[in-house]
Amino acid sequence: MEAQKFRGYIGTYTKGDSEGIYFFELNIETEKIENIKPVARLGNPTYVNVSKDNQYLYAVGKDGGNGGVAAYRINKETGDLTELNKQLMEGASPCYIAVDSNNKTVVAANYHKGLVEAFLTKADGSLHPQASFVQHEGEGPNKERQEKPHVHYSDFTPDEKYIVVVDLGTDKIVTYEVNDGQLTEVQSLTVRSGSGPRHLTFHPNGKFAYVMTELSNEVIGLTYNAEDGSFREFQYISTIPADFTENNQGSAIHISRDGRFIYAGNRGHNSIAIYRVNEETGELTFVEYASSEGDWPRDFILDPTENYFIGSNQESSNIVLYRRNNETGTLTVLQSEITVPHPVCVKFLNY
Repeated sequence: MEAQKFRGYIGTYTKGDSEGIYFFELNIETEKIENIKPVARLGNPTYVNVSKDNQYLYAVGKDGGNGGVAAYRINKETGDLTELNKQLMEGASPCYIAVDSNNKTVVAANYHKGLVEAFLTKADGSLHPQASFVQHEGEGPNKERQEKPHVHYSDFTPDEKYIVVVDLGTDKIVTYEVNDGQLTEVQSLTVRSGSGPRHLTFHPNGKFAYVMTELSNEVIGLTYNAEDGSFREFQYISTIPADFTENNQGSAIHISRDGRFIYAGNRGHNSIAIYRVNEETGELTFVEYASSEGDWPRDFILDPTENYFIGSNQESSNIVLYRRNNETGTLTVLQSEITVPHPVCVKFLNY
């Protein structure tokens, strides 16, 4: 019987020797990551997402002075990618991309331009030109990092009624309706001044959400009203030790499928902070730190069984495989010397 393997993709910065998007397999039998190979040449495909039916992969990217999004068809036998098309415009590329479960609408967050944009797909999975965008306005108190809007995240709510946009530059979480590619703001929450919210994850119950802040290094606990798309804060909890005074910038945040554990990345402290979730109140309790086993942990993901956890270290160009204890949430390193040049995000196919 063939060993069970889960396939996935790694988005990278194409500085140094990175070629673009990489494919990998997680072998459950040997507990190893293997078959890493480049599958698409694209400038800075730092964030990728796979359609729910595993037919298409969407990536942010750039070509010369133009930035935008790219669509690929996935070969289910080999994992290879075939480019369908790109939609590029002058200026910086986005930093986050998401696609709805019907594979109809793609949304992207552009950090440098401070905007969110929507694209409609064609029947073959390729992308129409940009359908709409919303330019954010404003600034925050951190004059170096919040001199203007910096949209870092845009993704669909669990019921896909809305999309949620996180703006690091203005300390805002904004909810939009998206109808036939047209974005309309419906709600806005301003979080603590100077916190610099970066990424968001929803609790599986759909009632709570958690935001990682990049500037204040905290997780913000939020209640979510699925009816009107509004959020309300109920907790701020630090992601770094009180005595850590060196540079740290919060990165990614993800939750286990059972809703019991939150993981938050620390670039600088070079750790993954682990929290237990109170399923009644949503409040977090700190469990422990796991070393990122590298420099500048940019993102991470739980595998489809959630018995394993893969982290990416952007500056040390390695990804790390951990075994995860489902009862305690803790992580044990299995492999740390897995070379991938300047990895950013890791995504599995949907199983």
